Amino acid sequence: MAKNNNNRALVPEAREALNRFKMEAANEVGVNLKPGYNGDLTAREAGSIGGQMVKKMVEAYENSIK
Repeated sequence: MAKNNNNRALVPEAREALNRFKMEAANEVGVNLKPGYNGDLTAREAGSIGGQMVKKMVEAYENSIK
């Protein structure tokens, strides 16, 4: 069975912007995120970063359609 890796940016040039966005979201929710591997994060911490990123993306979209 072939491995399907969906963990990649559709636009590779956007990788650095996505990393900055992730670091900003982590800072906003108070999670100490360091560059590189962050395997010591709890699921709650990782989820709060992702949740903050989604919240900001939804807000940006809502503001763009007004």
